[in-house]
Amino acid sequence: MLAVTCVGGNVDARQVERNTRAVLELAGRGDLEVALGDERPLVRPVETTPETHGPQGLGYAELPPATRPLSQRHAVDVWLDLVRSRPGEITLVTLGPVTNLARALEREPDLPRLLGRWVLMGGAYRIPGNTAPTTEWNIHCDPEAASIAFAAAWPRRPIALGLDVTEKAKITPDHVVALARRAGSTPDDSIALSRGEDPMHASRSVASNAIVRYIADALRFYMEFHSRYDGFYGAFIHDPLAVAAALDPSLIRTEALTVDVELAGTLTTGETVTDWRRVWGREPNLDVAVEADADEFLRRFVERVGGLAEQVANVAL
Repeated sequence: MLAVTCVGGNVDARQVERNTRAVLELAGRGDLEVALGDERPLVRPVETTPETHGPQGLGYAELPPATRPLSQRHAVDVWLDLVRSRPGEITLVTLGPVTNLARALEREPDLPRLLGRWVLMGGAYRIPGNTAPTTEWNIHCDPEAASIAFAAAWPRRPIALGLDVTEKAKITPDHVVALARRAGSTPDDSIALSRGEDPMHASRSVASNAIVRYIADALRFYMEFHSRYDGFYGAFIHDPLAVAAALDPSLIRTEALTVDVELAGTLTTGETVTDWRRVWGREPNLDVAVEADADEFLRRFVERVGGLAEQVANVAL
């Protein structure tokens, strides 16, 4: 990791940068530069969704303010300086609306050539949306930016992980218990209690490891959301799957497709319109993920994040 840049998503951009700096310090990576980008979409008003991840974006988790200040540079300046210094080497992973990417393309038309690869979490290519019937949240929030980014001349097609595969990455309370065990932590039973597994339990067991405790507190809110709206007690961890696929593309199978973004639909603005039958006769512009090895991803998630939690705890000792 070279830097983390921020944009509004589930919460406003300023809250995102505060959360990002705090989480990185928790994970032992307070050395990374964190920069804020644009605070509103290109055209549309800001939208947030506090009902999904809580008013602060971290569910029930509470973290102390970060000690390292926010970078004085804009996110686009960070990106352009990095890719110009290391052309063809850097993978950009976007996990929210792509407003900053659209701004960067305006500033540097050669950005697609300077980047090694772009991997995005966004879109719903062959399944219903999660924001409107046909739209996914990240594209919905700034469809104009997505349209610009999808239309750019990428020498290597971007890899797009939409809801088609990210909703396969469903984390459950059992995974959180396994994570605690891998970290050498006492488990945090708040998730099980919230699900109603042990209503007679007199007191809540809090995880002894700070990273495990943070994950349990953050996920508990998200699992309660899915329990109310989707009929299961667990959570789709869309973004970690996209990061994992950027590190190891063998976790997914992709199909080269032509995708555009609807900007003026009465009911479908923000839809990632995908030419599955090749009727447009246009060259594919995205490698869309159509399958994911969710079991292997979740195994690695427990192993890698649990191992990190153990490592950070040992350093603290």
